[in-house]
Amino acid sequence: MQPSRDLARLVEIMAALRNPVGGCPWDLEQDFASIRHYTIEEAYEVADAIERKDFDDLREELGDLLLQPVYHAQMASELGLFDLGDVVQAITEKLIRRHPHVFGEEAARSAGGAKAKWDDVKADERANRAAKRQTEPSVLDDVPQVLPSLARAEKLTKRAATVGFDWPDADAVWAKVSEEIAELREAATPAGRHEEMGDLLFAMANLARHMGIDAEAALRDANAKFTRRFHHVEARAKADGIPIAEAGLQRLDGYWNEIRAADKRKA
Repeated sequence: MQPSRDLARLVEIMAALRNPVGGCPWDLEQDFASIRHYTIEEAYEVADAIERKDFDDLREELGDLLLQPVYHAQMASELGLFDLGDVVQAITEKLIRRHPHVFGEEAARSAGGAKAKWDDVKADERANRAAKRQTEPSVLDDVPQVLPSLARAEKLTKRAATVGFDWPDADAVWAKVSEEIAELREAATPAGRHEEMGDLLFAMANLARHMGIDAEAALRDANAKFTRRFHHVEARAKADGIPIAEAGLQRLDGYWNEIRAADKRKA
């Protein structure tokens, strides 16, 4: 078996790994549920490579991500459900259906018009899926449960806004955030604090949407900033010959303020 630029070779390799005769014991033990979290992890690693602008790493991570649908399709094929060809056909059909202004007879239109048509087609798809389930369609139907919570909150409010269920402007959301902060302060039980914290985070995600901010990306950047600054605190404590756990809050705050001030000078 030799490497190849042909996707068919990847399918062959995956089939060999899953072959009960001579295949890989680990790969043979896997199923959809056990592979699911790898699929999510690989998507995050692609996003991380993009954030770092490491395009050699991006090439590798895209390969790891590409393996995931091939892996799932192989397992589905073994069960007689579908194969990779069915997956490719489904997405090509969807792309053609959602872009009649490109592939159909409709005249080319503006980006805004194309977006509106895309939304109309997706609404029809949600209605068709609901009909198959024999349930009423909802504009929230295809917002994935497995999205990170901040990203899902933002997408839920964005989807609800398409039917007019939205705050009129950012000022109104600011008022809601203030209300949720007050309710969190007043919460007297663990369950109450849990609920009110969720409401506050949901309101903050909604505020981010109104301000044109990607809440998930903003928190990711804040995490990265905290990590970088804390590394400075650790390095300063080590340079001073003080175990960080024994440095005390006042000294640690001093180290923190050093890097914080340096960041502000760079801004």
